[in-house]
Amino acid sequence: MLTTIGILLIIAGILILLLKSILTTNQFLKTITRARGIQMVVLGAIMSVITGMFFYADAGTAYAVQYLSGGDKMITTQGIKLKYWGRVIPLSYEISIKDIIVDDVDELPSDAQGIYNRKAQKWEFSDAIKAEISTSVIVGVNINDAEVFLNMADRNKSEGKLIFGRVLPNIDAAIKNTCKLMDAQDYISGQASDFDRYFRDQLENGMYQVEQYYEEEQQTANEIVGDTTTVRQIKVGKSSKQKKFRIKKDANGNIIRDNSNTLKQYGLKIYQAQVTGIDWEASFDERLDLQKNEVAQTQLEKQQAEREYYRAKKEVAKGESEKAKERARLEKVQIQQTIAAETEAKVAEFNLIKEKKQYEVELYKAKSKKVAADAQYYENAKLVSAGLTPQEKAEWEYKTAVGVAQQLKDLRLPATYIESGKNGSNNGNLLESLIGAELAKKMIEKKK
Repeated sequence: MLTTIGILLIIAGILILLLKSILTTNQFLKTITRARGIQMVVLGAIMSVITGMFFYADAGTAYAVQYLSGGDKMITTQGIKLKYWGRVIPLSYEISIKDIIVDDVDELPSDAQGIYNRKAQKWEFSDAIKAEISTSVIVGVNINDAEVFLNMADRNKSEGKLIFGRVLPNIDAAIKNTCKLMDAQDYISGQASDFDRYFRDQLENGMYQVEQYYEEEQQTANEIVGDTTTVRQIKVGKSSKQKKFRIKKDANGNIIRDNSNTLKQYGLKIYQAQVTGIDWEASFDERLDLQKNEVAQTQLEKQQAEREYYRAKKEVAKGESEKAKERARLEKVQIQQTIAAETEAKVAEFNLIKEKKQYEVELYKAKSKKVAADAQYYENAKLVSAGLTPQEKAEWEYKTAVGVAQQLKDLRLPATYIESGKNGSNNGNLLESLIGAELAKKMIEKKK
């Protein structure tokens, strides 16, 4: 700008001096002195010299200065710098390049230093679906290697030529290759991240070489509804072959790239490369709407089937719960009855033991009294044998018999007894046995 003003001042000063010498009668020229014309020429020369000698370096911009002598230099710091009437090529540290989806009524944002915008283009995916794809790419220049930077600036001459002649064609090639590698249906089904990965990898490392192949489609589908043990298999029809593209690889599995025109050779670095939006063609939007409705209907039917399934499971669980409850009640009653029967049996067993013990006690009491009576009888017999008169002897025998009878009368025998391993009652049998035993004893003694 200053150079232009300086040149204009020099031209204006020279014209004033010439016209003043030719048109001496002009009133306007008479008001301008020769000194003023000389001053304009000198001022214009100074301004031209200043603008040719110096330039101002902005922050965030690297400059390649090409001198008249043939040398060049990279300048990355801001401030007033010397250029010695050389050529200056400014390049931003980071350059933003965007493909923007705009309607006919919208305006595309204007470009600026380091910012380049263009209208998004339509690209065709592997399944012939077209879409406008908006992208955002940030490219950085290499300011760490002066030789690479100066070589790139010398070959491209300007930032605009670098972007439009080198970067944008690489972006277009990367989008085209990436669209070939996947279907539109695959993109909306979860492979959007793969699209971004392929896109950036090609910008950084070179374009993929792709090859064509045919993939056999198996038009079958398995669907699981409700119970995971029930699988429904639906056969749609015969298989068909579909033409597809894939990344070409060598025998070792390494990707084969086209390195004829990569951004690496210019020392450019990709800081960001991603898809920011896709506008599908109208036919595909309609298909997506139908798919969404179909998916929603399918999900609704699945939910209804699952609801019925779990409702049936709930009824079965409810029945099992009621069965378990009734079983618990019956088991409780059974346990109560069992415990009552066991208690009754225990009580009967205890009563039997009690009666048996009581019988044994009474039996021992009877034996004790019999032993006492035998002892008394023995004592009396000894007294008689010791010198009693027949009358005294008869009296002692009478008293003894009366005493024994009285004792036997007072004797309380048990209701039940055991004789020679047999059970019996006290209806006179026990007493008779005892008396018989006593009489037998006396008869034996008399015989003696």
